[in-house]
Amino acid sequence: MSAFDSTRFLKTLSSEPGVYRMLDSEGQVIYVGKAKSLKKRVASYFRANVTDSKTRVLVSNIASIEVTLTNTETEALLLENNLIKKYQPRYNILLRDDKSYPYILLTHHKHPRLAFHRGSRKIKGEYFGPFPSAGAVSESLRLMQKIFPVRQCEDAYYRARSRPCLQYQLKRCSAPCVNKVSDHQYNEQVDYVRKFLLGKSHEVIADLINNMEQASKALQFEQAAKIRDQIMLLRKMQEQQSITGNHAEMDVVGFAHLNGLNAVHLLMIRDHKVLGSKTYFPKVPKDSSQQEILSSFLGQYYLAPGATGRIAKEIILPFEIDEADALANALTTISERKVNLKIVNRGERAQYLKLANKNALNSISVKQSTQDSINRRYAQLKETLRLDDINRMECFDISHTMGENTVASCVVFDSQGPNNKEYRRFNVIGITGGDDYAAMEFALKKRYDKLVDEEKIPDVIFIDGGKGQLSRAEQYFADWSHSKMPLLVGVAKGTSRKPGLETLLIDGGRKTIPLDSDAPALHLIQHIRDESHRFAIAGHRNKRQKQRTQSLLEEISGVGQKRRQTLLKYLGGMQGVKAANIEQLNQVPGISPDMAEKIFNHLHDKA
Repeated sequence: MSAFDSTRFLKTLSSEPGVYRMLDSEGQVIYVGKAKSLKKRVASYFRANVTDSKTRVLVSNIASIEVTLTNTETEALLLENNLIKKYQPRYNILLRDDKSYPYILLTHHKHPRLAFHRGSRKIKGEYFGPFPSAGAVSESLRLMQKIFPVRQCEDAYYRARSRPCLQYQLKRCSAPCVNKVSDHQYNEQVDYVRKFLLGKSHEVIADLINNMEQASKALQFEQAAKIRDQIMLLRKMQEQQSITGNHAEMDVVGFAHLNGLNAVHLLMIRDHKVLGSKTYFPKVPKDSSQQEILSSFLGQYYLAPGATGRIAKEIILPFEIDEADALANALTTISERKVNLKIVNRGERAQYLKLANKNALNSISVKQSTQDSINRRYAQLKETLRLDDINRMECFDISHTMGENTVASCVVFDSQGPNNKEYRRFNVIGITGGDDYAAMEFALKKRYDKLVDEEKIPDVIFIDGGKGQLSRAEQYFADWSHSKMPLLVGVAKGTSRKPGLETLLIDGGRKTIPLDSDAPALHLIQHIRDESHRFAIAGHRNKRQKQRTQSLLEEISGVGQKRRQTLLKYLGGMQGVKAANIEQLNQVPGISPDMAEKIFNHLHDKA
């Protein structure tokens, strides 16, 4: 079945637990697996009577196998997850990396900060989540700000304070920046935040009640009233979020398979409350079994680096998986508490599981409905443009203000819709301000002059503009050296500039393509055009804002890029720099007394 000599390899293979990596002829890892007995597991791939088509295709591509022995099956499970994350093998079931999911961060400062966080975890602190959406994090932070007066401001803003800010006046921060609260009192509120985020709000309320009684006995009635208000807000929040359930902490995993799509819905319950839920669509090779999909999802979700805080005591599964015991042992080891994986058929847990399965199935239906709508739009667009197929489309737009800070955008759509990873922006330079035609040519050159991969050549290029922009684009492609030539289509707005009245131009504007205002193909074009417009405007605004915040400092000799960045970061932006006195400017690292005076005089127009 393969050029790989499996018989010879298996003779030398150990029966110990471990992880194996299958590589193709180019040295790329195509599959990562674990085994209680490496020899038995790897040998199963090379049996003569393998009926699984996915396994046959995998084996046909194997050029070599590498193994790593481990002491236990649990160690193998952890190592397998890390290697899958690292190599992203095409024959493994892949869960989207959760670095983009939102978390709540409690930093490790003298006065910890509570903040929204998304991305890699470089900041030292405690991460709580992931949450199902950015909105859920923002809402949680807003509510906690009312209950616990813990700072949420940026570090630069916090360091630059000389008096309390508006949040202190609104009683949403205790102003540790200017010592309006003792370190002990502040850390007490931080502990309450920590307990609350860990789902221990009952403990927080009990502590607050005790503090309120002590304050009352000491005749500190104002302090007692503040604590009473905290308790009332916490109880109100519990009423809004509570569910009629007896289980304090568990994750319920729903699963659905329909029309080739697989969905895993995770329902998170903490402290008798639904913390949130989220549906995942793992990337699944063909002919993967449901048990294999679920097992891979659980391993990659719970064993990801830094995921310890999200492991529940109970995980309710929709069906049995072979590796349940090994996974439970691994989760118990890394979380340092007993973790149970359960199959349930009745009772409250079964009702939650039914709900999770229902959500998973509904998510597939919604996803397919969206995809069907996209497919209909693509089908009509292919018919309208008389193309056999459309796999990739790109759209260009130009944005500027009176010819300044010109930015060009290029957005990419494939058969699934927007492909955000392929979006590009270009800072347009070397042209006359306001010359949109030259800006369009500049953007096309930046995008395609060094293009090597012909698969990246779009089938259709939309130009947001009229005949002038389209003609300039056709001039650029007149010397096109690649065999594949994209179709150029101009999208000109109507006289009233209302959606639905656009005119599609081809052949330099000499021909138009008629489309009804309610045509699905026109809706797709409007989506692409609007996306390119949004992307261009966002880039232009960022550039303009950056110029505004740095232009005054750039005028000062001796203040280079590094010093400008230090000033803006240390003093909390341009507004903080303008508000600072000479002494405060001098406290910024790298700013001497003479330079501080020079900066102050320049910003305040003093000779």
